[in-house]
Amino acid sequence: MTAPSPTDPAAPDHAVAYRELRSRVSDLVAAIDTDTAERRAPATPDWRIKDVLAHLVGVSADVMAGNLDGAGTDAWTDVQVATRKDRTVRELLDEWDDVGSRLEEIIPAIPEGPRGQLVFDAVTHEHDLRGALDQPGARDSAALAIGFGWAADVVSMVRTGGDLGTLVLATEVGDWPAGEGPPVATVRASRFELLRAMTGRRSPAQIAALDWDDPTGLEPDRLRFLGGRSTELVE
Repeated sequence: MTAPSPTDPAAPDHAVAYRELRSRVSDLVAAIDTDTAERRAPATPDWRIKDVLAHLVGVSADVMAGNLDGAGTDAWTDVQVATRKDRTVRELLDEWDDVGSRLEEIIPAIPEGPRGQLVFDAVTHEHDLRGALDQPGARDSAALAIGFGWAADVVSMVRTGGDLGTLVLATEVGDWPAGEGPPVATVRASRFELLRAMTGRRSPAQIAALDWDDPTGLEPDRLRFLGGRSTELVE
């Protein structure tokens, strides 16, 4: 199985997926109180719950402003959070209603890779917020499908050229080959769980505890491409 082409009628619509995600997250955080908004988010322990939302809003604002120098770096995201640190959740959501709705109009014109990364980042942080608020859900959303596909392609690119063979990501909707060459290992889990593992939201022990066919025992360390946790994250 490979990522569906954006011209494939079955391919998820990135703009629709982002709009649905923005609606879900807005509903999720709209009613939280000040103390809850100030709580640290376990998946992003340097940020409060409100800071995760500020980053989501800030990405939209920066894309619309063409402020893309250093996009994706810590310095870029730190500014998004710092400039909004004193805003209320309501103020953040009002800004997102403005810049997010305008972003959705131009998403179809964004090149395939960056628009996939945009949705990937947003859905990663949607579930960071859900975990922090103990509100699981939306694990079969279009945004989750897009985010998983983008992340799996990153794992594939990292493996390609490294003579590592193919790691098969066996999910509830089919198998996704990551890498090139013959299959050397298989990991079986939901797209949600694999996405959280690939993005550093699972500890090495949690990743190793997935259902692996891995003769070398080395593949759990190769699955994750972002960050890394030393402690378990329960969601």
